[in-house]
Amino acid sequence: MNTTAHSDLWPAFQQANRSRRAIREFQATRISSEDIYDLVGEAAFAPSSGNLQPYEFHWVRTPSAKEAVARACNGQRAASTAAELLVVVASPALGKKTALTQLAYIDSYSSMEPKSKEYHRKQIGKFQKILGIGGSLLLSPALFIAAMIRPTLSLLPIGPIGSRHWAARNAMFAAQTLMLGAAAKGIDSCPMEGFSATKVAAILNLPRGSVVPLVIALGYRADTARIEKRWRRSMMDVVVPH
Repeated sequence: MNTTAHSDLWPAFQQANRSRRAIREFQATRISSEDIYDLVGEAAFAPSSGNLQPYEFHWVRTPSAKEAVARACNGQRAASTAAELLVVVASPALGKKTALTQLAYIDSYSSMEPKSKEYHRKQIGKFQKILGIGGSLLLSPALFIAAMIRPTLSLLPIGPIGSRHWAARNAMFAAQTLMLGAAAKGIDSCPMEGFSATKVAAILNLPRGSVVPLVIALGYRADTARIEKRWRRSMMDVVVPH
């Protein structure tokens, strides 16, 4: 492993990571389609359970749709001034769809070793069972009782709610990657959780079973955007040695 080559990446990552700020007021300058597709392309490289990528990025482009989504975001300044709006959509159904596509890819990958193919088939099969049987409404009461006894079990992808939470968690990895990528390109962002998911789903005509964990405002910060000194918890508070 060439540690020198990898260490050269650290300053660039730090610069992108630390320049990323939640900007709430943007210039009117639009972002190029090439940049948007670049960002989504890198977001797809984020980790996800079983590589099932159970998410989509809905790029809201038409003025009327943007206005409607901004209103659904409770009129937040970040939403109403954003050059671009990306709605993060997740669902177990997207994970199931990806599983089938991934199986077809594995079967067609002639240079992959048989052992590797068998491993990936087993892994995908496991997730298909979890998202299939585990998504049953009948299992929700069992998970609720189990989580009451052992809270660590509350995030299992079991039942309709549990499987949607699983999809949303995976989508957030991709969303964070996209925002870091935006910072590396000099594009600002603001992740928004304060919105009416029901209204956003209706505007985008999302299929039943979808969840909207995040709406991301993108653009170039306005000169009047408020930028304050950052504060973070100390490492003593964040790191718990064992």
